[in-house]
Amino acid sequence: MFRIAPLGGETTSSLICRIASRYGLEPRALRSCWQWRNTPPPLKRGGVRADAEVLLNRAGQELLATLCGVGQDVLARALPSWGCRDAKLAGQRQTPAAVWRIAGAVVGPVAFGCRLCTARRTGTAVRMVRYAARSSRVCARHGRWLLDADADQELEHLDLRGVPEAVAAQQRWTAVARRAVQAGAEPERVFALAQAVVARWWEQALVWERETIWPRRLDQVAGGNAGADLARWRIVGRDTVVLPEVVAVAEMLLDPAVAELVWRESVGQPPPLPDAMLWRRLGERVGRPWLGRLAASDYNSPLTSWMTAVIRRRRGQSGPYGNDPWRVHHDHRPATLATRLQDVGKETKAPSPGRMWRAVVHPEQRARISSAIDHAAEQLLQLRGLQDGPAADVAQQLVHTLRHSTTLIDDAVTRTTLAAANAGMPLDEIAPWTGMPADALQTMGNGGQAAVRLGETASSEASPGRTAG
Repeated sequence: MFRIAPLGGETTSSLICRIASRYGLEPRALRSCWQWRNTPPPLKRGGVRADAEVLLNRAGQELLATLCGVGQDVLARALPSWGCRDAKLAGQRQTPAAVWRIAGAVVGPVAFGCRLCTARRTGTAVRMVRYAARSSRVCARHGRWLLDADADQELEHLDLRGVPEAVAAQQRWTAVARRAVQAGAEPERVFALAQAVVARWWEQALVWERETIWPRRLDQVAGGNAGADLARWRIVGRDTVVLPEVVAVAEMLLDPAVAELVWRESVGQPPPLPDAMLWRRLGERVGRPWLGRLAASDYNSPLTSWMTAVIRRRRGQSGPYGNDPWRVHHDHRPATLATRLQDVGKETKAPSPGRMWRAVVHPEQRARISSAIDHAAEQLLQLRGLQDGPAADVAQQLVHTLRHSTTLIDDAVTRTTLAAANAGMPLDEIAPWTGMPADALQTMGNGGQAAVRLGETASSEASPGRTAG
């Protein structure tokens, strides 16, 4: 009989599968040694879910210890679910019995183990599933990010050899977690709040023209190019790509000087102003000095909730959910990998992944569209100060500004329409957006470059010295 030791944090179901592999059996054959009180949670593509967990009665635990060749005390220390009991096993004393459960509902989140580490410990490179907090998913030894095991997808890990900053962030988190304990906060709750903050940025980042760090990292973990299946890679790679920023934000939120800054700049009216020092410091912490003002404009964010709780605590006031700064509101919790993969089909029906805006529209073209919109907005805002003076002068200036704004908006419409057509969108789908018939759009497509050049010329003539990009 072989001696098969459990690995730290491993699920009981994973251990049973490794035992079966060691004896050259199918897991189903070995599981027949127990009497089962329910059926295993299935995958849509067949088989048993990777995050399935097994709870055993006393006789079942004795049988598992015998099959492993180790004592029950060893299993109790290594398997987090060992001491969990289930009502379906009540009354079963003599017969080895078991019940299926979902690991996340028994102990907590689970992830795939690193097969190379498993091979180093056991001599066999087989799949292993273990309980692992979301803040400890990096295998620094082999440069891997270990993915959630509760998602119905085939990948077990992502390669971090091209993203060394993610490995460094995992190592830095150890010190941040110690600081959280010293501050009287649960490290995982601090991490969860920081992750909620950064995950919200991640959803907004598709329209950030200055963002270059995350696209580069995503390409690296996707094997060199995420553009071919961008929607899926943005889901699978999110937690990996944003880890350095999550740790940086967590470190900042634990800094007493930052809490003091929030209090000083609140001026009795939380949240702080967009140009406050806090936001500038936030952008610098994550290596994006321009991010502060963007984050400040999001008034219903987990970061704003944290600031409000800090201010209320300093005032001695109580909010509807207390003054716990580390509480993440349900609406702010980022969707898990499993949840987002379930929705990916719905999200990518129209447009398909191949038509994602950042993937098909050149950065220069996107910049010109954004610039035209921004300049038009600036011109329109200036109209508020043109309501006084001689009627002829005011009318002339209003007409001139409105014509220039119209030219800029028309330019943005033309460029956006051409970008949609070049991305493969049918003209009959684009037509309702623009209020133009499809045959007119066809004419625009045939002479598209000329139309764009005409828009650039008109913009230059209407506003000397300013360009669209």
